[in-house]
Amino acid sequence: MGAVKTKRMPRAVREQQMLDAAVRTFGQRGYMAASMDEIAELAGVSKPLVYLYLNSKEDLFTACIRREAKALTDAVRAGVGPGLPADRQLWDGLLAFFAHTAEHPDGWSVLHLQARTHGEPFAAEVRAMREELVAFVTELIVVAAREAHRDPDLPEREVAGHAEALVGAAESLAAWANATPGVTARQAAATLMNFAWAGLANLMDGRPWWPPEPTAQGTSA
Repeated sequence: MGAVKTKRMPRAVREQQMLDAAVRTFGQRGYMAASMDEIAELAGVSKPLVYLYLNSKEDLFTACIRREAKALTDAVRAGVGPGLPADRQLWDGLLAFFAHTAEHPDGWSVLHLQARTHGEPFAAEVRAMREELVAFVTELIVVAAREAHRDPDLPEREVAGHAEALVGAAESLAAWANATPGVTARQAAATLMNFAWAGLANLMDGRPWWPPEPTAQGTSA
């Protein structure tokens, strides 16, 4: 009798299975502890096939970072509806961010922890994702602020600082929320919204806070 032939799986589908297994393994065990044998077994393929598709452990990890980074940025962009008030756009973006990181904890571990702690070129991939998120948040804030107080010359550099701080806070809060039982994506988003919006609302109204002028002794009045 001849050997039973099995249906060949399309390369793209097989590769996604490998990436799924790799993200889970890297996210839960860490980059150094993860083995190609373990990833291949979890994906249901041979180790030589993993190498054939993705070349090396380093290339596989880079592919995981890129896929998870794209998924996160796509989720945030898709979550923000155009034409909504500034606070609603920011809320929707934060909710999309925290929902995605909560639903994909292994992917978030790859991005937030593993990729950042194992040097270049992995850290560079995460920086590129972060820069895209900061640019997106900057655009949301600067457009809304200019419209709110009719100031076409509102410096984008000033707003970029707010966006940088907001993204950094979101990253830290997502790590905390994923490690804290019972914290939902909605609760995490509301926490950051309440923390950040008072200052951003003042910016929208053209009332930014400035430190007092120093006294002659060089201390604040």
